[in-house]
Amino acid sequence: MTYLRALGRACALAALAVVSWFDVLVELVAFALLCVGLVFFLGPAIEWARHRSATARTLAARWCGVEIEAPYRPEPPEPVRERDGWYRDGNTLYKRAFWIRWNRRFTWAMEDPAAGREFGWQCLNPLVTLLLPVAALLGGPVVLRGYGRWTRWWLGPRPAAVPGQGRWLHRRLESLGHQMGILALGAVLFVFSLWQLVVIAFALPVAAPVILWTRSITDTLRREAGNWTGVRIARPYLPPPSLPVPRPDGLYQAGKQLYEEPFWPVQHARTRWVLHDRATWRDMAGGALIPLVSLLLVLPSVALVGRGAVGLFTLWVWRPFVSSPATWWPFPEVSTHFGAAVQTPVALAMIVAGVAPATWLARQQARFVRVWLGPTDATRLAQRVERLKQTRTDVTVTQAAELRRIERDLHDGIQSRLVAMGMKLGAVEALVDTDPAAAKRLAAELRAASSEALTELRVLIRGIHPPVLSERGLLDAVRALALDSPLKAQVTGSLPGRVEEPVEACTYFAVSELLGNAAKHGAVRVSIDVGFADDQLTVVVTDDGKGGANPALGSGLRGIERRLGGFDGRLTLTSPIGGPTTATVEIPCQIDPEPSSPKTSTSSETA
Repeated sequence: MTYLRALGRACALAALAVVSWFDVLVELVAFALLCVGLVFFLGPAIEWARHRSATARTLAARWCGVEIEAPYRPEPPEPVRERDGWYRDGNTLYKRAFWIRWNRRFTWAMEDPAAGREFGWQCLNPLVTLLLPVAALLGGPVVLRGYGRWTRWWLGPRPAAVPGQGRWLHRRLESLGHQMGILALGAVLFVFSLWQLVVIAFALPVAAPVILWTRSITDTLRREAGNWTGVRIARPYLPPPSLPVPRPDGLYQAGKQLYEEPFWPVQHARTRWVLHDRATWRDMAGGALIPLVSLLLVLPSVALVGRGAVGLFTLWVWRPFVSSPATWWPFPEVSTHFGAAVQTPVALAMIVAGVAPATWLARQQARFVRVWLGPTDATRLAQRVERLKQTRTDVTVTQAAELRRIERDLHDGIQSRLVAMGMKLGAVEALVDTDPAAAKRLAAELRAASSEALTELRVLIRGIHPPVLSERGLLDAVRALALDSPLKAQVTGSLPGRVEEPVEACTYFAVSELLGNAAKHGAVRVSIDVGFADDQLTVVVTDDGKGGANPALGSGLRGIERRLGGFDGRLTLTSPIGGPTTATVEIPCQIDPEPSSPKTSTSSETA
């Protein structure tokens, strides 16, 4: 590649990079429309901007000699029509597939880490390519290859991050972005809080559905604040009211009014439930206070980082191009490279000072969000009572089904074998005097049948309570599951003692089901981490399968949830399209720090 051709390609790349700012403008407009409720534009805008990124990857390979693979997650599958003609998404049915398709693609585009890197590239790349023609004139093809590597760093796939290696600046910049994200979501919540107040004041009959729909905004803020900062925020709302019960005369009562149909009593109950819930009003108060506090926490960092970036741009981009002295307040005017080099450390120090506290400030934002959008003690108590009511029914149904299964297995399996063995014993008694050889053959068959019956009985007992749990404890039982699994499984973690036996069995069968699901859906590797802290047993199962797991669509995951519900535990599932899938099992329990038998030690090498 000649210097002249390298210069021409550098100018073409610089011209193409400027168009990226148009993509940024389109995405910002789409995000603004999303904030006012027009949700159908941001996803297509992000996908449309990917065409520009694809062009940049192609030109980097063709002109710069740097191959760049596409970094995106696999596209979500198309919705499948069920036999009854409906499309199902979770627990909701749709007549057409449009909404499900749009929602999947929107989630796919927004949750892909490559989308954030692309947006950063669209903002910064035009500034970098302003210097590219001059650099290409001096360095020729070498500069173009460097630009190709720059493009690959932004638009190519990222290798797995190694903790503690070169992550300081990345984590702080990411936290600064999280601060801006919480501020943006808080601003959206403020707009919808005002809308709720207007509806309550002037259209009370429709207040309940509007408030319930708006809670999706606060749910998003809680979820993203927890994902970004690690500060978990639970939903604070009271349980919904039960359906009205008719009076002895068949009418339904709502206050002092009687109705022939339950529609209006249901509406009155839902309206009272929503308006009497303190969390509704705390959401509205949070909508006013969260953006204000977030702005106060974000403004110093943004001001320092922005001022330092403006200083670097003024010193090393604007001044050389305009060939005139440049100044950035409050520093003196600079006209030479030496003066720019003297002021550069100050600009860099401002950027570092701006990003250094970003992680801590983001956590403070999330903690303030938790104060207003998290549950109170009264709400936690009401939620716990309602959950215990639901789990009591689930546990009763599950136990009845388990007893029926055991009875069926005993009746159809062991009992039939024992009846057959009794008949053969009668035949042996009849033949022992007249035909001893035939009696010996029947005795041998009885011996084999008894061995098979014993094996079947052991399998049945193992399904009720695995012996390895009683002998070795939970951790070694999980290790035994990992050894028996067809996957490449790794078990980490430790327990300070023996867990309660019912909790051990519940956790064991939950891990067994999760390993089976991972193998069934194409996973190759799986990691299992077992831990105990704050009177809570936690097991995290992560596999490299294709993702897309949904408890609403799988009886196995629903069975795990029902089993955990009996112990007030929960299953948290994170399974984006393309993987990985992370299932977190959490069960409150107690641990005996002093095992009663040497067999319960998990340090044995024979597990």
